Amino acid sequence: MTRIAELPTSTAGHTHCPYCALQCAMTVNPGAGRAPAQVSPAWFPTNRGGLCRKGWTAAELLDHPDRITTPLVRVGGELEPCDWDTALERVADGIRRAQATGGPDGVAVFGGGGLTNEKAYQLGKFTRLALGSRLIDYNGRWCMSSAAAAANLSFGLDRGLPFPVTDLSHARAVLLIGANPADTMPPFLQHLDGAAAAGGLVVADPRLTATARRALDGGGVHLRLRPGTDASLLMGLLHLVVVGGHLDPSYIDARTSGFDEAWGHAAAWLPERTERVTGVSVAQLERTVAMLAEGRRGHGDPACSDPACSDRNRDARGGSYVLTARGAEQHADGSSVVGAAIALALALGLPGRPGSGYGTLTGQGNGQGGREHGQKADQLPGYRSITDPAARAHVADVWGVDPAELPGPGLSAFELLDSLGAPEGPSAMLVHASNPVVSAPDADRVVARLRALDTLVVADFVLSETAALADVVLPVTQWAEEEGTLTNLEGRVLRRRRTVTPPAGARDELWIWNELARRLDRGPERFPVDPRAVFDELARASAGGPADYSAIDWDRLDAGEALHWPCGIDSPGGTPRLFLDRFATPDGRARFALDGVRPPAEPPDAEFPLLGTTGRLLAHYQSGAQTRRVTELAAAEPRMWVQAHPVVARAAGLDDGDPAQVVSRRGSVRAVVRCDEDMRTDTVFLPFHFGGDGRANRLTLPELDPRSRMPEFKVCAVRLEAA
Repeated sequence: MTRIAELPTSTAGHTHCPYCALQCAMTVNPGAGRAPAQVSPAWFPTNRGGLCRKGWTAAELLDHPDRITTPLVRVGGELEPCDWDTALERVADGIRRAQATGGPDGVAVFGGGGLTNEKAYQLGKFTRLALGSRLIDYNGRWCMSSAAAAANLSFGLDRGLPFPVTDLSHARAVLLIGANPADTMPPFLQHLDGAAAAGGLVVADPRLTATARRALDGGGVHLRLRPGTDASLLMGLLHLVVVGGHLDPSYIDARTSGFDEAWGHAAAWLPERTERVTGVSVAQLERTVAMLAEGRRGHGDPACSDPACSDRNRDARGGSYVLTARGAEQHADGSSVVGAAIALALALGLPGRPGSGYGTLTGQGNGQGGREHGQKADQLPGYRSITDPAARAHVADVWGVDPAELPGPGLSAFELLDSLGAPEGPSAMLVHASNPVVSAPDADRVVARLRALDTLVVADFVLSETAALADVVLPVTQWAEEEGTLTNLEGRVLRRRRTVTPPAGARDELWIWNELARRLDRGPERFPVDPRAVFDELARASAGGPADYSAIDWDRLDAGEALHWPCGIDSPGGTPRLFLDRFATPDGRARFALDGVRPPAEPPDAEFPLLGTTGRLLAHYQSGAQTRRVTELAAAEPRMWVQAHPVVARAAGLDDGDPAQVVSRRGSVRAVVRCDEDMRTDTVFLPFHFGGDGRANRLTLPELDPRSRMPEFKVCAVRLEAA
């Protein structure tokens, strides 16, 4: 057990940023009188007193003019204000109507990775008990599902970083695959300063991002691969680890299984073939492998004689890490890509060794906790499988019901949205903390499905693009107005504290679900409105599961204890570092889990000759519904743009600053051209934060990963033309 000594003596006003999973600490100071609240940074291991511009400006949304402070219902085609009784009766009537014709599954629920642990847990419970529906999934399916599937397959457990983020500060070499933390979580970058300064930072990305520039500035490497060839790149690196003599045979023999089969796949990926497919030179491939192999010879290497290597409770010095993020995972073969990244790390002997390892950078604020407690279609609290009889029995006992009352697995996020309004599909949906009109693939198709519903209910604090389509909009509290917990990218459970008073008309989701359960006569007492009571029940429901929170309580968190799950009867002090003795598989060994390389689902052709890829910007977050309303952030990036090489732009008759259309087989996007000579000549890039006819996901295709059901966000065939 460790303590965070640097936390303020008083926790008044102390909370965490509402945006990414780094969960930077901050203090919110309510404004005096009518003055707006102000944010100031606080020290925490993840951010060390830093904030990005999104964090600095987060308080502006608390009293924004666009804030919804009264329920809205659709009357004659328009959303009109009403009281809460009217709005909730409209919702309850829609639920009754949908279930009268479609049974329990006549109603679907779509959640979000920004909900607190308590709300994620209660939403899953409400769906399965109050509604009796199996149809629940959430937007985290489009964030972490490929990494989760691969980690569960290889390690038997999925936690974004199975070590404290501060361990990275001592690394000599770090390979980032599809990650751009300089823009997506800037305070994280300081943990890579050591590797960057040592010339050991390697960034694999089709674009020369700010993170890739940081690597090059320090003498590191930028692997500018062709979009959609991530698995090929990793196979080629694994091949070079083996033939270059960098394998760790004692680690492989003692701690892994399946290497021979994996080598059967990687053996064919000769360096020259990898270069031809990916566009990354043999010299860069060889240098990357050499850097990772050299980096692990710091503390944590089996050959290192420094006593610190055997001290599991303090940071090891040196070592190598392989880290993945959305650029590697948001593919129709994303779980295979991550499986190949894990295989590379296993071949080098990194996971479960102090000072080295594999991890993935969780995206959303509660992306980790949000997928552990029941929002996913196939899960129960504690990261239990909904098809496991023992898991069903345990959770049913906590909930006081017969296991037979618990529905089975539902549909993944896109499949769920695509079923809406169909003859056998749900006719009502509740959406919480998500904006699929902007964030879903093949977005116009999703809009059509949402419009086909009899009843669409959206709970939000601004009128997002999805809320604008709703039949009922329920105004909810924001991050600084609620109590609860979240779980950050390293599996650390954190306290979110109420620091300001919400508007009189806003309500907490826990209250909403309790009210709906009462109106539906589904036992409102089973859905408490006190978040602390919900957490205590969550802890009991998670006991003995992979994500065990049973020894965590709010008092321990408020006292400043740093508690990483699993934290239960066998690990009451928490588990900052996983896999030191064994992996969570039945035999305790990590599995090499490789399969064949699959090309992107939609290759370019004469009609659509370019590869379109999407990503995030420093100024904005996710669907942009929040950040596009913040003055400073909107001024920094006010409109949609497309990044292209000047040669590509000229071929379409365009120049820098010209209005353009990017067209795919599913739709088109209007954008302003940004010419960049560092871009690949076969690729254009679009940020996905904008609404209207600037929605990048109008272009993307919903080809799904067979394991994770992740859509193919990162590669689609497009053409560029004048607007």
